Amino acid sequence: MEDLSLHMLDIMENSIDAGAHRIEVRIDEDPERDLLTLDFKDDGRGMDAQTLQRATDPFFTTRKTRSVGLGLSMLSESAKATGGTMIVESSPGEGTRVRATFRPGHIDMKPLGDIPQTLLTLIAGHPEIELRYDHAIAGETFTFDTRELRDELGPLPAAAAWRIGERIRKGLEQLARRAKHTGG
Repeated sequence: MEDLSLHMLDIMENSIDAGAHRIEVRIDEDPERDLLTLDFKDDGRGMDAQTLQRATDPFFTTRKTRSVGLGLSMLSESAKATGGTMIVESSPGEGTRVRATFRPGHIDMKPLGDIPQTLLTLIAGHPEIELRYDHAIAGETFTFDTRELRDELGPLPAAAAWRIGERIRKGLEQLARRAKHTGG
């Protein structure tokens, strides 16, 4: 995958395939420590110990539509390529958490990609999903939550897609300015 936002979309789609109704995504950028963390939590079916043990095997999948499961495997390899790690925690009925760390200064670090478009793609394709996105840079945080958006707009109509994308894009731009201003 070309960038981290595509990994994000794949992991969130996995969550939906696992029956998740709520997905939480957090990106934490720590420039001082040369560390970027992607953290995903969902309330899906979760995995038993045997499935969890094989979850990062590229030749294993629980899907019936294909015979490979590259999402977690590719995210893990992308993290390891920069000197980072990936941990998957899951229990049946409890959901799944995936946490990947990266070293942004490493030559093999992929760009973040178009985060607003990635989130918008997920929301447009699955308007019923509750999505919370937190993005922190050097202690400054931007939060986007579809529950708050639904409180404001009601059901999320397709016509609201442009406004949603702009809200996320502007929020991330403001976050970058604040983080730069505070020395991040």
